[in-house]
Amino acid sequence: MSDVIPKPRHVADSGAHFYELGPGTRLTAGDGTARTERWLRGTLGAATGLPLPPGDGGDDDVIRLSIHPMVTGDLGEEGYRLAVMPKGVHLVGGGAAGLFWGAQTLRQLLGPDAYRRAPIGGGEWRLPVTHIQDSPRFRWRGLMLDVSRHFTPKDGVLRHLDLLAAHKLNVFHFHLTDDQGWRVQVNRYPRLTEVGSWRARTKFGHRASPLWEEKPHGGFYTQDDIREIVAYAADRHIAVVPEIDIPGHSQAAIAAYPELGNTDVIDTTSLTVWDTWGVSKNVLAPTDNTLRFYEGVFEELLELFPADAAPFSEFVHIGGDECAKDQWKRSPAAQARIKELGLADEDELQSWFVRHFDNWLSARGRRLIGWDEILEGGLADGAAVSSWRGYEGGVTAARAGHDVVMCPEQQVYLDHRQDAGESEPVPIGYVRTLEDVYRFEPVPPQLTEAEARHVLGTQANVWTEVMEDRARVDYQTYPRLAAFAEVAWSALPAPAERDFADFERRMAAHYGRLDALGVAYRPPAGPLPWQRRPGVLGRPIEGAPPNV
Repeated sequence: MSDVIPKPRHVADSGAHFYELGPGTRLTAGDGTARTERWLRGTLGAATGLPLPPGDGGDDDVIRLSIHPMVTGDLGEEGYRLAVMPKGVHLVGGGAAGLFWGAQTLRQLLGPDAYRRAPIGGGEWRLPVTHIQDSPRFRWRGLMLDVSRHFTPKDGVLRHLDLLAAHKLNVFHFHLTDDQGWRVQVNRYPRLTEVGSWRARTKFGHRASPLWEEKPHGGFYTQDDIREIVAYAADRHIAVVPEIDIPGHSQAAIAAYPELGNTDVIDTTSLTVWDTWGVSKNVLAPTDNTLRFYEGVFEELLELFPADAAPFSEFVHIGGDECAKDQWKRSPAAQARIKELGLADEDELQSWFVRHFDNWLSARGRRLIGWDEILEGGLADGAAVSSWRGYEGGVTAARAGHDVVMCPEQQVYLDHRQDAGESEPVPIGYVRTLEDVYRFEPVPPQLTEAEARHVLGTQANVWTEVMEDRARVDYQTYPRLAAFAEVAWSALPAPAERDFADFERRMAAHYGRLDALGVAYRPPAGPLPWQRRPGVLGRPIEGAPPNV
């Protein structure tokens, strides 16, 4: 019985028959399969110690890779067919991406030790004889990682990309800027990283906590780091979608360049990178200087994040959420701008700001995506929406003809706690168990079939305010990301009809894979002693989350 996650569309097992890999096993690659060939030889070769040399002399003891849309039929470019026979393997992808996703399934079938970086000895490398046909439900299957609140070094980002690939997720939403830190080098504006990439101290726990970590925190990615991350992702058929948050969540940028702020309201030269959590009142000034500044930022980013790296790489996320209007209401310059543009109020001023960059990006062949607040005031035709406050923003966007990524905070914000128990570390938000995530449905029932086609897919979000290191991020993200990956990939029935018991059975094997990868996930029985954070204040919300 298959224990593959996410669950394939069709599996035909043959029972107790196996194909055994050995020193003579060859890896034969057809046209267009070089990426997957290189990946398989590198990962499986390291784990098994087998050389897997190239060769095409006959069909015995061969893992054969090919791309053939006609063979995969209606499975599409991301679909694959995997045939494990007693004397060899044939993996066929509808396209290069489908072949790569099929290779992830092949690795799972070899067992948890196939996820190690060196052979540990003492075992056979066997594949169960089986035939699998598979393809994804959604095109956009994403994870957002916030590296502003707590920085993830480059090697940690590459590790996340490997974990996304192992779960057949194909979009990495890279939250690079916020009030608490600017994380990407911009050559024409060096102070963004000289000043904006670090803060003097950090709140420990929820913003109401009295605790502080009294040491500097920071870091940033050089432009070559970004190029490496994007190339590494593309090799794994993952698009990297950068987020530069405007016009709110911008205190780190204002601390670096005070002229970006509302200088007629506050002394912006006194601002520092924010050291606590929440929504800062310090937002960008709606001036031509601010527009030109961020055009310069985006000009460099478009070169670092090329549109053709992978499907969905044309998108640039501009945030657009939680922009406090207090300073604009008090600013004579902002009020003059509202009058000059013939706008009704500060909400329309934010819409003007967003539409400027919507048009600017469109003129350069890119597509803007932002949090669902950007709907207020209208969008250009190609813009898309990340529906985070619930389903409502996504429904509104789809009905208006805009593409949508469903990521409602009540369902798939993985910073929310996993259990109601007192031992849960720094409990934030609603309880979202593994089963809750497994029963998440990205497409709201009120959408018509035509409107639902605007749902590009779904995304889980990891906000890192209370995740101070890699182990905390692992704990909050896994194992729930495995459940989310199955929601995004597999053709599941309605939420109430999903077989969670079968998923738990398959997770028993998947925990072994995560162990081999060194993932510090939340155990089914609850946190281990060192995963707890006694005395650190969270912000739990009781009851079931609203279905909005």
